[in-house]
Amino acid sequence: MNDLTMVELTWIEQRVERWIRFGRTVEDRISDRRRRMVGFAPGNIFAFVRWASNDYGTIVSRIDILRAVAPGESCSTVPYVQPGGEILLRLSGWPKVEAALRAIDDAERLGIAPQDASPEHWQHVHNRLTAGEASRPYTMKQHRAWLLRRRVQA
Repeated sequence: MNDLTMVELTWIEQRVERWIRFGRTVEDRISDRRRRMVGFAPGNIFAFVRWASNDYGTIVSRIDILRAVAPGESCSTVPYVQPGGEILLRLSGWPKVEAALRAIDDAERLGIAPQDASPEHWQHVHNRLTAGEASRPYTMKQHRAWLLRRRVQA
């Protein structure tokens, strides 16, 4: 039985883009020049971006930040993600997606890999952007507290 969370990625220029913004893949299988599957180990956090357009413009703009689940662990279904994942952030519409991408960039500017940031931060970003409010930026102080909490829980 495969313990990985698998994500189907597609790139059809000017039509469909499904890509990983961050995360540590442990498997990468190329299907053809437009499609591939990537896998994440249980507990890994990753961002999955989906965009699609037609002759009239953008029809889908979405970002999901998910935690890969272990076999038997409950999860939410997400299109193109098998078996699914724990949803930390789920936004649609370009303005919200763009704000989430800026939050990811902000964490990277601190020198923190977004997949290592506190899961609660991504939930905070989701909640604030869903309510139409600006999210608080992730800080080194917050990150140190997360690392200490994670060490104590281990």
